[in-house]
Amino acid sequence: MHEFTPSVEATVRELARLSVERLASDAPLNGPVAPELLDDAAGKTVTPAGLGGDEAVRLWTDVLAPACISVDHPRYLSFIPGAPTKLAAAFDMLVGVSSVYGGTWLEGAGAAFAENQALRWIADLAGLPDTAGGTFVQGGSTGNLSALVAARETAKARRAHPPRRWAVCVTEETHSSVAHALRVVMDVDVVLVPGDERGRMTGTALRATVAELSAEQREGVFAVVATAGSTNLGIVDDIAGIGEVARENGWWLHVDGAYGGAGLAAPAARHLYDGIEQADSFIVDPHKWLFGPFDSCALLYRDPNLARTAHTQHAAYLDPVTVDGEWNPSDYGLHLTRRARGLPFWFSLAAHGTDAYRDAVERTLAVAQAGAELIRNADHLDLLVEPDLTVLTFERTGWQPDDYSSWSAELLDAQRAFVTPTSHRGRTCTRLALVNPTTTEDDLRLVFDSMR
Repeated sequence: MHEFTPSVEATVRELARLSVERLASDAPLNGPVAPELLDDAAGKTVTPAGLGGDEAVRLWTDVLAPACISVDHPRYLSFIPGAPTKLAAAFDMLVGVSSVYGGTWLEGAGAAFAENQALRWIADLAGLPDTAGGTFVQGGSTGNLSALVAARETAKARRAHPPRRWAVCVTEETHSSVAHALRVVMDVDVVLVPGDERGRMTGTALRATVAELSAEQREGVFAVVATAGSTNLGIVDDIAGIGEVARENGWWLHVDGAYGGAGLAAPAARHLYDGIEQADSFIVDPHKWLFGPFDSCALLYRDPNLARTAHTQHAAYLDPVTVDGEWNPSDYGLHLTRRARGLPFWFSLAAHGTDAYRDAVERTLAVAQAGAELIRNADHLDLLVEPDLTVLTFERTGWQPDDYSSWSAELLDAQRAFVTPTSHRGRTCTRLALVNPTTTEDDLRLVFDSMR
């Protein structure tokens, strides 16, 4: 099965044809299928003798693929969508067949070099120093966890006496992965800072919250997480004010920009991120608003040496790769074996240029602002939060939770759009998340009109 036989070649050519066809066509919306229906349609797919390439391709194309919603559809507006460029998606195919190991410089120097150039562009957008660096990890959850582990290890090294309990400051709008990582994975306490009327953490609120802690609790704080584009509301925290408090107390400042960090590429939105240059660590997911394929999170550190101290793994068989002066991507996150997941983003960035990325981000911001205006002018809709970026959170006047659920299901069943309910301050509502430059004002109008 490792030989390139005529049968294997025929299957590979068909897969290549289907891949090109998918890149050249409009993405289908599709939708989930009940397990029993998939079982009836697909049957037992893993068998002792194998199905053969032709049948496996047929099952995927005719049965399984249509049961997966296409995240790059222009009216996929739930959660945080994705919109990979055609070149990023195509290069991902080459990365897959090339068997590139992206963990060490010894085995993947070319991949690490390319990824580091893409990371440098992001670091420059954030105003991080020339010495900043990091790696691409699986996603924002792994990026946040890796950064906070490095923060705690740094605090341990710097403090003469460890506290009884470590703690990190967050808000209710901080991504769920952060609280999960702190409480479940790291066994660290969470200090909840109240958000302002728009859900933002501010330096003032952070300072006031910490002042109310006991001396023992204050001693345990080692980091604060600011959000550059919250998932539910798309709001950017007061990073400058938060950074000031962090500096006063000697805390690590981590900025979670998994979704919203891409807005740094748009000059018109850059002021929202003032203070991000103070960050000790920063993440942004190219598979969201930077037009790369799943899955990829750019994780950057102000001082990569601190991360390397925290994350480098040591074993006799690793001695050949733990060499001073070599940049091993595996040394900067919670991973060892690593796919070179930043390469498709790098290829698209290198091929299209940074100006194209700037224009695409600005186009998305403009459509989001147009959508907000449509909501303001609609007599059946209420905009609940003034948007910073490209998330529109709103409600349909008079609707109850069941109304949102049935409307959402009908939209998807009709293959018109994928929009799911959410909640804001205890009230069921809905939201649109825009990251796809092909999403238009007319797409948003279709969704709004469907709620009449």
